[in-house]
Amino acid sequence: MKRLSGTVYPVMLTPYTSSMAVDYSALDELVDWYIANGCDGLFAVCQSSEMFFLTEDEREKVTAAVVKRAGGRVPVVSSGHISDALPDQIRELKRIASTGADSVVLVTNRLAAQHEDEEVVKENLQRILEALPDVDFGLYECPYPYKRLFSPRLVKWCAQTGRFTFFKETSCRMDFIQPKLEAVRGSNFRFFNANTETLLASLRSGCDGFSGVMANVHPQLYAWLLNNYKDNPEKAEKLQAYLFQAGLMVETEYYSLNAKFLLHHRGVSIQVNSRNPKVKQPSEEVKAMMMKMAEDDQKMLGYLNI
Repeated sequence: MKRLSGTVYPVMLTPYTSSMAVDYSALDELVDWYIANGCDGLFAVCQSSEMFFLTEDEREKVTAAVVKRAGGRVPVVSSGHISDALPDQIRELKRIASTGADSVVLVTNRLAAQHEDEEVVKENLQRILEALPDVDFGLYECPYPYKRLFSPRLVKWCAQTGRFTFFKETSCRMDFIQPKLEAVRGSNFRFFNANTETLLASLRSGCDGFSGVMANVHPQLYAWLLNNYKDNPEKAEKLQAYLFQAGLMVETEYYSLNAKFLLHHRGVSIQVNSRNPKVKQPSEEVKAMMMKMAEDDQKMLGYLNI
């Protein structure tokens, strides 16, 4: 098992053509944009990628396309197991592993039904590890269709297997984060916070990086925070306050279309469309807010001398 590098892993968006097919040309461009703007890792297939609205073939093909375009410049992790039955999940996971992704990320709520306890989760984890003996894994506490947070005890068990390299934690609570950080300390199981409000505190407690929605919007700012929070604590506090307020504007019923709108404004050839029928098209008011945030981002970049 190799230790993953990188600190900012955006939860990648999936570009579509006007006919709602995956736009692989725009996906290549998006990979390049992430890397050019400070992302030193990529989370290729996840909830922001609309993995529940992609076919099994598409989930594999998107992962393979991201791995190929990244070309070793940054590590790529990917999920994409959405089935309920474990044998189906194992088939899905094997397909993701075949793409050469650096870590195959397990969605925690797929590992047991909502009413089942962690012993069931552990049994299913063991079956997956046995079925894919040469694969490095990650964990993602995805909020859909329900959020299953792992206990520190189960996180420690995962770390002790020596098979896990990536953990995207989504509790948004330091009293949950701190004991999990202790559980992975000293292992190759790297810890990524998905929440901006607790990010700075978690970094000071040993968190390895950020993997959240807002890395789709201003990854340069997150990269600065991850690289400079120790030496520039005052600016880091001001930056986190700004990032938190920006998140309140983006993480709404308009996400991910508001993020795609902003990326298009920034020159990425991505259409503002989605397969998820619950996501609302940005109103003119929302678009104006996103444009104002783009202006504020430039001011913050200047303040940080980026």
